[in-house]
Amino acid sequence: MASEQDLQSSGSTIMTFRPTMREFSDFSKYIDYMESQGAHRAGLAKVIPPKEWRARQFYEDLSDILIAAPLQQVVSGKAGVFTQFHKKKKAMTVGQYRDLANSKKYRTPPHVSFEDLERKYWKNRFFGSPIYGADVSGSLFDENTQHWNVAHLGSILDLLKQECGIVIEGVNTPYLYFGMWKTTFAWHTEDMDLYSINYLHFGQPKTWYAVPPEHGRRLENLAKQLFPGSSQGCQAFLRHKVALISPTVLKENGIPFGRMTQEAGEFMVTFPYGYHAGFNHGFNCAEAINFATPRWIDYGKVATQCSCGEARVCFSMDAFVRILQPERHEPWKHEGGHEAVDSLEVTSTPKKELTLGTYTRVQGASTMTRRHPHLGPLRNLVGRAHNSCPYTRVSSKSPCHSTSKLLDTQFTLPVRKLFGQASGASTILVDTAEAEAAVDHPQNSQTCRILNGTPKISLPLTEMDLNKADTGLAPASENFWPPVDIPSHLNQQLAVQHVAK
Repeated sequence: MASEQDLQSSGSTIMTFRPTMREFSDFSKYIDYMESQGAHRAGLAKVIPPKEWRARQFYEDLSDILIAAPLQQVVSGKAGVFTQFHKKKKAMTVGQYRDLANSKKYRTPPHVSFEDLERKYWKNRFFGSPIYGADVSGSLFDENTQHWNVAHLGSILDLLKQECGIVIEGVNTPYLYFGMWKTTFAWHTEDMDLYSINYLHFGQPKTWYAVPPEHGRRLENLAKQLFPGSSQGCQAFLRHKVALISPTVLKENGIPFGRMTQEAGEFMVTFPYGYHAGFNHGFNCAEAINFATPRWIDYGKVATQCSCGEARVCFSMDAFVRILQPERHEPWKHEGGHEAVDSLEVTSTPKKELTLGTYTRVQGASTMTRRHPHLGPLRNLVGRAHNSCPYTRVSSKSPCHSTSKLLDTQFTLPVRKLFGQASGASTILVDTAEAEAAVDHPQNSQTCRILNGTPKISLPLTEMDLNKADTGLAPASENFWPPVDIPSHLNQQLAVQHVAK
């Protein structure tokens, strides 16, 4: 059996974020920041909104909302390995459901802690069949809630409706979930391996489990062994959301996982190909929807589909690739849409542009050892830009294989030109920038060149630092560049390129 420490070292620690109101104001940017901190590695993260933010002013007027198809959850199996079946019940209102959830038959048992309640959940899962008010179309967010309004996130998933005219309830429209004690969501990834966001409006907490995306295949292989009949009937049977595997069984089989309890007023974010499961502590109401970032596109291309038709939600990736990865559209079509995905990599769309407050001239020597093939011995020249000159908006002309990068408040470079494999000799981007600035703005070219007085930074890296950098978990501290306010959609390669050897 793998130890708790071994499992935690496998990227399974679920992070909690507490943004300020200013940070909270840009949803996509904050998701990028979370991934720059390595949150995606666990497959799940918690976000606690600023105290001054509100999703909805009042919750007193919800009793008449109709739950059209409540689901009674019946389980079978053995200790720690269950199959969950759903029996449709008669429609009921939220008021009726609340009364049922708080009745003697279904209410939460006495407990002294979340851990105590978790033990009772797994010990008594066979007893009783709770009723889940799941998949209720609608949103409880006030229309004037501007930030992190689940009904209006404004992610690139909006292309599904804008370009294709496709609306899939619960995917690009929100669902409400009314839970009671022991109601459960079984192990699954999101449809098309999308991101998801879940906000707990009110009520009792919800406990989550998550397996890091890099270990998703291991969970699938274990599930095939534990549920051989289901596996033979469908190649992606976990999409049926019926398989329950306890933390004890995961530990016994060396599957890394994390756990987190979500309380009212908190968000949970799941990441592409992040398997998750969980249960409700008592009567509550959550709202969820899927969303996407440019990093998801490569996951969507290769997402497995339910082969039996029971839980098949699928849409074409063509619009996303054509609009957001135009240079890869034709090759992708000719290759039949098959590409490998690195679950650790934080990539960004070629169409997105970034702006930094410092610029860097990076000179690469030889490639690093085979143990760290992404990293090369680098020297940096770091300086401050002259922000008042509008003529310094020049484009990179570097070949894609170069390690040289120039980043500046006034140099807005497409991300696709910032990354590439290491080469033996560097290309001097600064010279190109100088020449263009001089042509466009000759009277101030010396100021615009911003090449003066930039000392070299020399920070030797330990083997531990290299390992962290190679997996995107480089710490943001005074001894390791970049600082925490660097644009968050950069991958681990850029973080290392600002550290000289």
